[in-house]
Amino acid sequence: MYVQCAALLQHPDKAARLAEALAVYYRDARITAVVAPALGGITWGYELARALGARAVFVERNSDGRFALRRFGLTPGERVLIAEDVLTTGGSTRETINVARAAGGEVVGVVAILDRSGGTVDLDVPLRALLVQQIETYPPPDCPLCQNYQPLEKPGSRPIR
Repeated sequence: MYVQCAALLQHPDKAARLAEALAVYYRDARITAVVAPALGGITWGYELARALGARAVFVERNSDGRFALRRFGLTPGERVLIAEDVLTTGGSTRETINVARAAGGEVVGVVAILDRSGGTVDLDVPLRALLVQQIETYPPPDCPLCQNYQPLEKPGSRPIR
């Protein structure tokens, strides 16, 4: 199952309301930057940053496929909140956390619209999600669609391996 948060985030009024619902947990955390992975997290990160009065920053992939702060920097000790639209395995989120820490940021937590791991992902920082569901994922050899020769639809930014 693929969840497309862009369908929700295309509505600024709804995105702002969701960001406010999570921002209340970080009002006293002195967040100065919200860091989100490109592409899906940019709009969400921007709305969270607006709700917190912080900067909106994003990581994007370099030519080697790794996330980097290509357009922005962080000040050493800057208090950072990571913004994810959909969290599945936590891979992109962990990579975003590592980039923020390597740039000197102090990662305070992660917020997501949807945690599709059912709450099982350990990110080494607190995670708050608006919706937590267990949505099954499959390694390619076990994928029921693949086994039945059905085409896969993957509109997200991460390529199918």
